[in-house]
Amino acid sequence: MHPQKLKEMLAHTLEDRRLSRGEKSNLSAVLEHIEPGEQQLANYRHIVFDLARGAIDATNGKLVLEWVEDVLKVLHNASGGSDRISEVEAWFSPKDNCPQRIRSLFAEAKSRVDICVFTITDDRLTSSVLEAHRRGIRIRIITDDDKAADPGSDADKLAEAGIELHVDRSAYHMHHKFAIFDGQLLLNGSYNWTRGAAENNEENFVITNNSRLIAMFSQTFEALWKQTS
Repeated sequence: MHPQKLKEMLAHTLEDRRLSRGEKSNLSAVLEHIEPGEQQLANYRHIVFDLARGAIDATNGKLVLEWVEDVLKVLHNASGGSDRISEVEAWFSPKDNCPQRIRSLFAEAKSRVDICVFTITDDRLTSSVLEAHRRGIRIRIITDDDKAADPGSDADKLAEAGIELHVDRSAYHMHHKFAIFDGQLLLNGSYNWTRGAAENNEENFVITNNSRLIAMFSQTFEALWKQTS
């Protein structure tokens, strides 16, 4: 099935913010007929997240997330039911080369990266973000307003390069440290994108392709993106 046809089919199911039993059966039947490969399924997952991104708002977040989870379950079953958990990793600083692993994720990115981190001061990671941006990867960044104004912050440099960047405007901190690569990989942990985190602090992050976690973090990102616009 051409991706545009599937997108139209999924968009119709999203109109009432739920995947009904009949819609689920129809989608399963279509996928069973075409027997999509892993690359096709990856493209279909992109479509799911793109549709959810366009539909989600402050009032319907829970319903849209449930729709995403239901559709991903159908896609999961179409893949033969494999859990696709082989890519789960745990990294620890300062003993592991955490910056290099993050840089490799940017080098492998194909279409988009959503970044939600407290502070960005490590020039090695900033360079990777800029390189991905120059390759045509859509980058969106949410960071803390106080930390963005700190000496050494690369927030202004990234924004000046044309990257979409939002800062929170609350009296409190936007303290997340996660990133989502192509809607398929989630990086999350205590690790700030700083030299201190890489070389001195006891920090960690996990990389996973767990679709449920990716959906939940994507929902959080979209809610914050709209909140900070």
